[in-house]
Amino acid sequence: MGNALVPEFAVSDYARSKAFYCDVLGFECVYDRPEEGFAYLRREGAELMIDQIGRGRTFDDGHAPEGYPFGRGLNVQIEVATIAPLVGALERHGIALFLPPEDKWYRVGDSEAGNRQFVVADPDGYLLRFFQSLGLRKIEVS
Repeated sequence: MGNALVPEFAVSDYARSKAFYCDVLGFECVYDRPEEGFAYLRREGAELMIDQIGRGRTFDDGHAPEGYPFGRGLNVQIEVATIAPLVGALERHGIALFLPPEDKWYRVGDSEAGNRQFVVADPDGYLLRFFQSLGLRKIEVS
């Protein structure tokens, strides 16, 4: 619990979400409160929380998701050493990718940062963009 920002996803089924994150994506459960439908998860330094709607504390008054997909307009970027094992695990579990693996370069000042990345939706539709760094390169001026 060392990150300054840790998202908490409201989920429809705690057990299903925990299995997806831990058994498929390889997150470790740092601690959980199953009676509240809550878990704090970590993978390679990335941390997130899941919390089942209607159990424990639920932020409502118009803030709880109303239907699939949850988290519209948001995707969460998660850095990993390599994406290949994740892509393989998702394939073995028959989980389709939202965006297939790609190499993408993004301008950062006078350089470009490279990502090998893919996007997958979790069981509630939250978009997860896993990436491995391809490093920096100078922008070629033509």
